[in-house]
Amino acid sequence: MQCLPVLMFLDLSIDQSIMKIMKTSKTFKFRLKLKPWMERKFSQWSGCCRFVYNKFLDQRVKTYNESKQPLSYVDQANELPKLKKEFEWLKWPPSQSLQQTLKDLDQGFKNFFRRIKNGTEKPGFPKFKRKGYSDSFRLPQIKKDAIWSDGRKGTVHLPKIGKIKFIKTRKIEGRIRNVTIINNAGKWYICFNCEVDIIVPENNGSAIGVDRGVSHTIATSEGKFFDIPKNSMLYWEGRSIQAQKKLARQEKGSNNRSKQKARIRKINHKIFNIRKDFLHKVSTGIAKNHSCVVLEKLKTKNMTKSAKGSIESPGKNVKAKSGLNKAILMQGWYKFEQFLAYKVKWLGSCLKYVKPHYTSQRCSNSRCNHVSPKNRKTQETFKCVKCGYAENADVNAAKNIFTDGLLGRACGDAALVGL
Repeated sequence: MQCLPVLMFLDLSIDQSIMKIMKTSKTFKFRLKLKPWMERKFSQWSGCCRFVYNKFLDQRVKTYNESKQPLSYVDQANELPKLKKEFEWLKWPPSQSLQQTLKDLDQGFKNFFRRIKNGTEKPGFPKFKRKGYSDSFRLPQIKKDAIWSDGRKGTVHLPKIGKIKFIKTRKIEGRIRNVTIINNAGKWYICFNCEVDIIVPENNGSAIGVDRGVSHTIATSEGKFFDIPKNSMLYWEGRSIQAQKKLARQEKGSNNRSKQKARIRKINHKIFNIRKDFLHKVSTGIAKNHSCVVLEKLKTKNMTKSAKGSIESPGKNVKAKSGLNKAILMQGWYKFEQFLAYKVKWLGSCLKYVKPHYTSQRCSNSRCNHVSPKNRKTQETFKCVKCGYAENADVNAAKNIFTDGLLGRACGDAALVGL
């Protein structure tokens, strides 16, 4: 029996008449103002943590290959004192930072085996850490009374180093659980991980369908577009390509090559920040102004796989597929979904998924719904070959996503995923 259209989200809507308080984890990140000797010390400490991580990761792999017996956190933590006697410089950082490193390693293995058990894709097997890539260490026992502030000038007291300054751009809320010091592209940051009570507001906004595309980063069923700042992205992408070409001409192991790598990391970090800023603003606006958001359940990792193939079976249209992969990754589809997933919880909204089958080829006219690849001849334009309905291709897809979410649960359709 064909189901008649409904005018509201029925089971997709949530009861928002009662305000509720939700406990969650929130991180407050600030730029550090360090003296040269502090930077050297932080580099040494993060290097010690990286050495411990790689050392015990290698031990776990070898032990399992030889005896098929897994090691636990307690087993390896008991070996830390012996390792400190063998390598005296492991006494430089706070001992708790090394213990936190072993906890991270142990958690990485637990996540991996949980993935194997549940048959999911992420996360993968723990990898060895490389020098210069997100060097960091964690301090688990920093209390709020160890932090002082005067406007944007913040000061925190850390063990074995004393007081350090940071640029305080917002208030630190909740109970501090731990502090992480991290180096991104040559700049040091301090991250306060806090347990926060969030008052979930009543959200009386409308429901909306959202399509992620290449020509337009975000298109909504209301006909609105949100585009990533392409001029800035293309400028820094060009700078990155030029820097990579220069790196290829330099001698491996030379100081100039090391300096060039640092420049490339800074450029890529700039691109990362532009994308993240854009996605944060868009995801916040959508979650704040709408009571329910419907997205396609896209497997971005599979969509951006290389088409090169192998020697025995080489791929087709490799160059075109490479360009499409780059365009998808530049838009940040998966990162947008991640941001939206936790913001809808904080802002009293909900997030639902539908299957992406034929949403870009189906006519969104409720009296037609004709599906044909000929409907979308270009990336921008959609024109139904049956009824003549014309619309922007991304808006048409967003309307179909909205309709699938609208009818999927009410009609018992399998199009709705994740309920």
